[in-house]
Amino acid sequence: MRKQGNVVRWDEAKGFGFIESPQSGAHLFFHIRDWRAAGSPALRTSVSFEEIHVGGKGPRAMDVRPTTTATAPLAGRQPSTGPDRRVNRAVRGSAKRPTLPNSSAGPAVALMTIWLAFLVGGVVLGRLNWSILPVAMLLNLATFYLYWQDKFAASKGRWRTTEDTLHLFGLLGGWPGAWFAHQILRHKSAKQAFRNVYWATALVNVVALAAWVLLPWLTLLP
Repeated sequence: MRKQGNVVRWDEAKGFGFIESPQSGAHLFFHIRDWRAAGSPALRTSVSFEEIHVGGKGPRAMDVRPTTTATAPLAGRQPSTGPDRRVNRAVRGSAKRPTLPNSSAGPAVALMTIWLAFLVGGVVLGRLNWSILPVAMLLNLATFYLYWQDKFAASKGRWRTTEDTLHLFGLLGGWPGAWFAHQILRHKSAKQAFRNVYWATALVNVVALAAWVLLPWLTLLP
C-alpha cells in the first residue's frame, strides 16, 4: 500500500534524503535513484511512496513520486516566510538544473593518450622504471573502486569517502579511472565544482609527468 508524506531533508551532494509520514513511526530514507520525477526533490514536497524494511536499518522509501506540483508544509509547523521561503525557492531552482551532458569524452581520451604515451616513453627512455606501468594500472583500479564504494555508501547512508581523498588519488595518477567512474557509475558527474578540481588534478599530473620525462631534453634547450 502506498503511503503519503513530505520531504523533510535532502542532501544534493550525497544524493539522498528523508521523508516524514504520519503513516510511519520514523523518518524514511530514500535515494535519488528512487525518485520518480525530473530534477531533485525539494524540501516540503508532498510525495507518495512504497515503504520497505531492509535488515535493521530502519524504514526506506521506494518509488517516491510527487503528489502535487506544490510543496506542503512540514507536519506540525506553520508555513515559513522570509528567509526560509527564499532558501526553498533556491533549492527548487537548483533541482531544476539539468545534469551535465557527456561532452568530456573527446578531451579525456586525448589527455589519456598523451598520459599513456609519456608513461611508455618514460620507460623506453629510462626516465621511469618499468614497474610504473602496473602500478599505474592498480592505482586506477583502486580509484575506480573508491568511487564505487562512495556511491554505494551514499545509497546506504553510510560513511562517505571525502572528496579530498578522491582528488588525491586523481592527482597521483588515478584520474583516468576516476573519469571512467564518472561515466559508468554516474557518480560525481554532475557536480561542476568537483569536476573543475578533477580536471585540474588531471592536468597537473600530466604536466608533471611530461616535465619529468622531458627534463633531460629541456635542460639542453638554449
